[in-house]
Amino acid sequence: MRMSLLNYVKLTLSFAIFLPVLSMAAVTKTDVGPELETRSAKEIVALSDKQMRGESSYTVATMNIIRPDWTRSMSMKSWTKGQDLSLVLVTAPAKNKGSASLKRKKEMWNWIPSIERVIKIAPSMLSQSWMGSDFTNDDLINQSSIVVDYTHTLVKEEMVDGDNSYVIDAFSKEDAPVVWSKVRLWISTKSYLQRRVEFYDESDALINTMETFDVKQLGGRLIATRMTMVPAEKPGNKTEMITHEAQFDFELGDDFFSQQQMRALRD
Repeated sequence: MRMSLLNYVKLTLSFAIFLPVLSMAAVTKTDVGPELETRSAKEIVALSDKQMRGESSYTVATMNIIRPDWTRSMSMKSWTKGQDLSLVLVTAPAKNKGSASLKRKKEMWNWIPSIERVIKIAPSMLSQSWMGSDFTNDDLINQSSIVVDYTHTLVKEEMVDGDNSYVIDAFSKEDAPVVWSKVRLWISTKSYLQRRVEFYDESDALINTMETFDVKQLGGRLIATRMTMVPAEKPGNKTEMITHEAQFDFELGDDFFSQQQMRALRD
């Protein structure tokens, strides 16, 4: 059966770079320490963002979309530079292989090789599910907005799997182009890695919880090599991301992030 263009576009929406976010499940409260007074909440969030992405990055990852009665996997290679440029190539499964996505600042395009078309992604699509997973397009292509599109409040410190962490509430600014009204982050006081992230809607209802595991050194940085996104009201649903390879802070020109390169990439 031939897939319609509309369904194919929905299936291949927003192949954006995965940038690992670190978290662990068990949380135990601790007293607020003096470090809370030395840096502002925004500075801590900005340091965390820089720690995760570096000046440039390259990753090889597999996404597993897990449902009560089925599981689907996808493999990809991704490149980023700074906060505004990203390019990703889907390498498996065969029906999606060669599909690519380009992000430049707030604009995004998909390349669909089977129909040889570049399709621009509208901002209204940011709230949609990414490839049928538990991530939204906004979760994957708009991570840097947590610094600029939110105000930040330091709440307390908590232990997360033995790692003392800042707990920061981020509230979306008025008219900011984001999906989540509130984001709560647990950021390590030592490494500035995000150890846990919760996403809330406008009614302050918890929608998704991001947790990651297996923290390792890859490409000279600590990253979480396994991450899960779990929806609050869909029992048995989970999306898992596993990072196999990573490199950071290498020379990469802005011209790499072009529609021409998006069409030319091969596995």
